[in-house]
Amino acid sequence: MTNKSKLWSLTALELSKLLTSGELSPVELLEATLERIERVNPAINAIIEIDYAGARAAALDSEQRLRSGQARSQLEGIPLTVKDHILVKGVKACWGTRLFKDFVPEKDELPVARLREAGAIILGKTNVPEFTLAEYTDNPIHGVTRNPWNLELTPGGSSGGAVASVAAGLVPIAIGTDGGGSIRRPASHTGLVGFKPSIGSVARSDGFPKILLDMEVCGPFGRTVADAKLVFDAMAGPSRLDRRSSNVTSRNAPKEKLNILYVERFGDSPLDPEVAASVNEAVEILSGLGHEVVRGELPFDLTDVMAAWPKVGAVGISYIFDLHPNAPELVSERYLELAAEGAATTSAQFVDVIETLDKFRAQVGVAFENIDIIMTPTAAALPWPANIPFPDVIDGQPVGRRGHAVYTGWVNACGHPSINLPTAHSKSGLPIGFQLVGDFGDDQMLFEVAAQFEKQSPWFNKFPEYAEKS
Repeated sequence: MTNKSKLWSLTALELSKLLTSGELSPVELLEATLERIERVNPAINAIIEIDYAGARAAALDSEQRLRSGQARSQLEGIPLTVKDHILVKGVKACWGTRLFKDFVPEKDELPVARLREAGAIILGKTNVPEFTLAEYTDNPIHGVTRNPWNLELTPGGSSGGAVASVAAGLVPIAIGTDGGGSIRRPASHTGLVGFKPSIGSVARSDGFPKILLDMEVCGPFGRTVADAKLVFDAMAGPSRLDRRSSNVTSRNAPKEKLNILYVERFGDSPLDPEVAASVNEAVEILSGLGHEVVRGELPFDLTDVMAAWPKVGAVGISYIFDLHPNAPELVSERYLELAAEGAATTSAQFVDVIETLDKFRAQVGVAFENIDIIMTPTAAALPWPANIPFPDVIDGQPVGRRGHAVYTGWVNACGHPSINLPTAHSKSGLPIGFQLVGDFGDDQMLFEVAAQFEKQSPWFNKFPEYAEKS
């Protein structure tokens, strides 16, 4: 018999086997999940909205399908959380801002609709920073989210609530968005697998305005590669509602020995020595698997695209202000400044941003003719205090807002897929991650390599002490 008190520690695939065998019912699993959330969530503030009625109705429907042998997928009856930047029908979506504090969508965003169709139980929403434009998780409505590995520290952002919900064992899987590293960096800070798909791999529609153009994508979190892939596969695929989704095809045939370029540092940007040492262990494991890992520098220049990057978010916030004239009265001061900056951006300057992105995507595409994967640390710093926007010093060197985040934004700019994988923890027991970046469309190849690495490493499917004792 299954120990019902330990259901929270099982992976989605382990739970799926219990549900399929009839040893566990979706209703039992949901009620055990809700009980754990009630007990554990208040200290970390990961989940901010729960659809009790909708989840219970969905669990009953799942139970009937399982009893009749008509499970829709291995996600049948599995509860998951949704980042509060992705719309769920009938559940508040405030995007971390007072501007939308009472907004209730009338329709599921497409990835949520696909997960629901796969039989997953859409449990509720997870916390985000305002407009999901920060590297930690705090907002004027729901407050600070904390890292289950150390409650004094941040899980990162903007998917901080999503990763905290999985790392604390509230749910086995979750989905978030990544517009500059918002899936991968929080996953690295909480010991999870976090996958950023290629642009278009997961079709999008019926969501909030795209303030980061096509660079923000929807992806999964799990404690194992298999769980993350399970969620991705349910969401992935083309849709006529998203023209970009029809253009995603893998460019490369599978091969046993991959050419991996490991870029430890971007120029003179500082890197925490513990992060460097941890990721070097991962390099050795990948080499031991038979892949050719070569150390070097990025084969393209980031200068122009990183200079253009801030204009995208500023123009996006300005667009929100145009749509909602009451925004200046309801948003935090930082976004007043961003909106003003965006409004001051000329049409010619913004076209130049688009041209810069197009040129950069071409440069990266050419670089991948001779490289299968680019590997880097995921974040340059360990987690920092939960209510602080960013670490201002790394390895003794002063840094700005994005100093810890230098490794991730370029992947959004080019639109390629990337996955964060856990590697050796810090001396104080904090998770550390590294990212693998594949060629455009090579999403499944990244999952294959990640699964190889997972078999050789002891850092997957681990819980912090807080989760174990709660």
